[in-house]
Amino acid sequence: MTAILEREIKLRFDDAAAARAAVLKAGAAPLKARRLQEDYLLDTPDGKLRQRRSVLRVRMETDSAFLTFKGPVHPSPMKLREELETTVGDGPLLVRMLGELGFLVGFRYEKYREEFVLNDVIVAVDETPVGTFIEIEGSAEGISAAATALGCRSGDYLLDSYRALFVQHCEQHGLPATDMLFGDA
Repeated sequence: MTAILEREIKLRFDDAAAARAAVLKAGAAPLKARRLQEDYLLDTPDGKLRQRRSVLRVRMETDSAFLTFKGPVHPSPMKLREELETTVGDGPLLVRMLGELGFLVGFRYEKYREEFVLNDVIVAVDETPVGTFIEIEGSAEGISAAATALGCRSGDYLLDSYRALFVQHCEQHGLPATDMLFGDA
């Protein structure tokens, strides 16, 4: 298990090709190939985690799965929160087991993610049903430098979760905010 203080921002881009081109032009090197990530956010029936502004997530990829706890966001110009994460052997089974323990899946979302490394930060190109984003995670200085190299300023930083961005998208387009899945887009 790894426990860290996660620091990140998101930046909106017009499309995946433009995002990828900007990342490569900034000098980033490929780290992990493009793959589908399926995320399940779980909570107790009475919403205890959400009330604490925390998240319990099961993430599944082609050949791996992870259980992640994210604590409340700390006041910061970048999204900053405790993150505890561990690899699990069987994501669908873990979701079922957590259900048996009383947790409910409150939100599901999908994205295609491709990761790069740029100095001391991880730069991810995320293709979601509601748009393309670059997520930068690492030190404050590294994030600022990477954002600048991508042609962005601090005013461009998005600190919202993908769930919040999805809800905003649904409200703007008069759609019900259900799950953020490609088949539903």
